[in-house]
Amino acid sequence: MEIFDGPEALRAAIGQEIGVGEWITVDQAMIDRFAEATDDHQWIHVDPERAARDSPYGATVAHGYLTLSLVPRFIAGVRRLEGLRLSLNYGLDRVRFPAPVVVNSRLRGRVRVAAALDVAPRGLRTTYGVTVEIEGAEKPACLAEAVVLHHW
Repeated sequence: MEIFDGPEALRAAIGQEIGVGEWITVDQAMIDRFAEATDDHQWIHVDPERAARDSPYGATVAHGYLTLSLVPRFIAGVRRLEGLRLSLNYGLDRVRFPAPVVVNSRLRGRVRVAAALDVAPRGLRTTYGVTVEIEGAEKPACLAEAVVLHHW
């Protein structure tokens, strides 16, 4: 876990990988909960029998947005910001889903600080480059730049 004691320390990490998170398993229960939350019940996500028969992957796959929703978890898992008052999601840049996440895949996030811009007073708009890796796969599940507004 990388510890940053203020905006100066985080700014100094621009261009550096700050950590690789723990593996998490994306199981059918997680996929089903996401389908319920988003009302996206497409068969390729929620019907294991049909997916086994008709999907090119031979099983259900996670929603791309489920994978994307894990990005804040991966960032939080590799860094701690001491003295922070609050953080706000500012948005996302350059999101791609190069490979599907087949049910029961294990994912982890590889996180780097891509950019940081001072925001008054004592704030930092930080862009985290996140690569969501699939255990044993050549291609990542997701590439995204998450932009977070931190206030100390």
